Amino acid sequence: MKAFEQTITVQQHDIDRLNHVNNVVYLQWVQDVATAHWQSLASMEIQKKYSWVVLKHEIEYFSPALLNDFLTVKTWVEKSEGVRSERHVEFYNHKTNKLLVRAKTNWCLLEAMTMRPRRIEEDILQLFH
Repeated sequence: MKAFEQTITVQQHDIDRLNHVNNVVYLQWVQDVATAHWQSLASMEIQKKYSWVVLKHEIEYFSPALLNDFLTVKTWVEKSEGVRSERHVEFYNHKTNKLLVRAKTNWCLLEAMTMRPRRIEEDILQLFH
């Protein structure tokens, strides 16, 4: 499995009334890092041929992220079967390396032209492993 990393600095618009990153913001970041990972691996030809859609998100929150915190986000595809892939995302406080949030998302591969589910073939599997 190939892990992908990004960094995020928590901005004011990420903060909720409890003064920490809002859970909806984490969900957006989960999708953003998945997209960035896909774009870093897949050629433009493959990106035009296929799209991904979320089937299910599971998110566990362990500790809050606060304004101006610097986060390390790690993601990887754990397994793929049929038309589905299971992607993991972890958010760490960059300074302390403490795990803040863990997410698992099930994605479905679509043929971009038809928007119909497409079996994940070896060419796509090889990108992630």
